[in-house]
Order: sequence, then structure tokens, then C-alpha cells
Amino acid sequence: MKKTALSNDVHTTKLIVKNMVCNRCIKVVKEELEKLSVDVRSISLGEVVVTGDINTLPIDKIRKVLVGNGFELIEDKKVRTIEKVKLLSIEFVRTEKSTSQQLNNFSDHISKELGLDYSYLSSLFSSVENITIEQYIILQKIEYAKELLKYGELNLSEIAYKIGYSSVQHLSNQFRKVTGLTASQFKSLAENTRRSLDKVDAD
Repeated sequence: MKKTALSNDVHTTKLIVKNMVCNRCIKVVKEELEKLSVDVRSISLGEVVVTGDINTLPIDKIRKVLVGNGFELIEDKKVRTIEKVKLLSIEFVRTEKSTSQQLNNFSDHISKELGLDYSYLSSLFSSVENITIEQYIILQKIEYAKELLKYGELNLSEIAYKIGYSSVQHLSNQFRKVTGLTASQFKSLAENTRRSLDKVDAD
């Protein structure tokens, strides 16, 4: 394994894991590592700090069990940086209303978190992912909106406000550009699907 895959000190090693995007992912990764007798010191989206150094950890087994559960150990410095950008973007979208002003603050935040100039991060991300960080954030906002629409607990106005859109129309227009449907159309489809499932359960 390349040294850049992990950052470690005398006592701990930080593993960077791809595809960890929810609390369930955190639970699965923690449980699987503990099955390998790996001491998990802390864990968050995309990052796991474990006891031991690179020479004492069962890296091959860790890599195998992660892949077996749909994850991946990041071992390339640039890919690792991009993965961190993605994780910070997802966190940004799901923990606060991502308005234009907050997006400007986010660029400063991401630069500070990674210790790299935002223009470099933006250029690197675009060259590998073929979309800008801002476009990636829009995609994540729409994915979040889809989840909220499926849950059916919030109306369109509440969802627009929660995600940081200035209006339902703004959300719906951007939603249509990404999915081909307006938010209202998607909501109707989701509601029809839930009704069908309810009928099946009732039978």
C-alpha cells in the first residue's frame, strides 16, 4: 500500500473509505473492522481512525472486507482528496441550508479543512469528475430532495427551505434539469408507489 493511502502517527492510523455516505455505512464498516479485531478509535463518514500502524494492521483483510460490503479503501492521494471533497459536500448539503452565501463560506471551509487552495481543489475535482464542485453539490441537493419527497413528511415548500432553495419554483426547475421531472411530478410518483406497497401489505 502506498504511504499516501493513510496518514498515521505512532499509535493510530487513519483509513479513508469510499462510498460511506450514511449512518448505516458507518455502522457496517465499524462492525466489519471489529470482526477483524481492529480497534476502531473513531469513525465518521469516509474516515476511520484505528489503533496500530501500517505495518501491524491486516490491510489486505481490511481492503477485502470493505470491497465485500460495497466500500473501497482509498489509496491514491488525488483520489483521496476528491473523496474528501465529496464527503464534505454531502455533509454541507445535509446539515445546513446550502444557500448561495453559505456556498461561498463552504469554499473557504473546504479549503481550510483540506489545507489546500480552493482553486486547486476545484480544478482537480473537475479534471477527474468532469463536473465542478458546485455542480456536484447541486446533484447532492437533488438526491436529498428525492429522499425527502419519498418520505412524504415535508411539503415542497418545507423541502425547498430545508435544502436552501429560494422558492419551490427554483427547486422544481433544478430538479427537472437533473431528473427530467419536476419535484411535484416526482412526489406524485413516490406517493403512488407507497400506495401500491400499502395495498400489497394489506393483501
